[in-house]
Amino acid sequence: MSLALLDQPMTALQDLTGLVVIDEIQRRPEPFPVLRVLADRNPLPARFLILGGASPDLLRQSSESLAGRISTLSMSGFSLAEVGAQAQNTLWRRGGFPLSFTAPSEEASLKWRKDFVSTFSERDIPQFGFSIPSTSLFRFWSLLAHYHGQVWNAAEAARALNVSESTARRYIDLLQDLFMVRLLQPWYANLGKRQVKSPKVYVRDTGLLHVLLGIRSEQELLLHPRSGASWEGFVIEEVIKASVPDEVFFWGTHSGAELDLLIIKDGKKIGVECKRVDAPRLTPSMRAAMRDSGLSTLLVIFPGSKSYSLVENIKTVPLSSLAEEGSLW
Repeated sequence: MSLALLDQPMTALQDLTGLVVIDEIQRRPEPFPVLRVLADRNPLPARFLILGGASPDLLRQSSESLAGRISTLSMSGFSLAEVGAQAQNTLWRRGGFPLSFTAPSEEASLKWRKDFVSTFSERDIPQFGFSIPSTSLFRFWSLLAHYHGQVWNAAEAARALNVSESTARRYIDLLQDLFMVRLLQPWYANLGKRQVKSPKVYVRDTGLLHVLLGIRSEQELLLHPRSGASWEGFVIEEVIKASVPDEVFFWGTHSGAELDLLIIKDGKKIGVECKRVDAPRLTPSMRAAMRDSGLSTLLVIFPGSKSYSLVENIKTVPLSSLAEEGSLW
């Protein structure tokens, strides 16, 4: 259903039956109070599928008026399981937005992503009622691209952009609620140790990350100093899509030991390390993560073709396994 019909939402919706799809709800959230009334009818003549590019936390009316009446499902772009192992590098380079991934050429994909970043900053953000200059948001988003895979420091970012720390926090919260950015929170394995307690930041779609970093081709990606960080973020997103975990964290200590991803699923803690090398080796950091984090398994994901064990409960796994099996477990 077009939101153009929803100037009078009760009139437009009350007589419909079956499955009713409402798209781009973030542009016109007025139907939410009406949907509460319609969802309480007995018998229920219609069910509503609401599509939109923002979290329920941002669309406050949904959480307030539809509490107990709504189930939320988060959907990402294309996954490796959907496009196949043969398209792994294309998915990493172009990202998972369908029109970017399926573009007929690299130039067309790059243009689509550039246009997306521009229109998102200039058109979509103001529709949520945020009066953020598009140039300021673009500068902030580009700064996040250079922070990709690093511990987030709001004070440092604020100084770099000459804005207040509260403004920097507001910007990143907004981009997180719009699914553009992931803040990966730290997991405290042992409160007696000096552990990293600030989140790490990732641009969730690597295609957009590469536009923000000025990367235009596969060669530029492989030679770029942020190539390893880009790969890390790509693997993290693909593992989260495949495993559908209950919770996700990272783990790190101030002495340098680190685990890229810690998944909690069905009561088990599973560690993930992302290595863009041909033959990963066991490291002291991996041993520390196993010892201090209580992991049942640690998977070292790399772009190779064969899995092998490093020691008991630590093994290497090709990323392509996600395409072949749909899951690592």
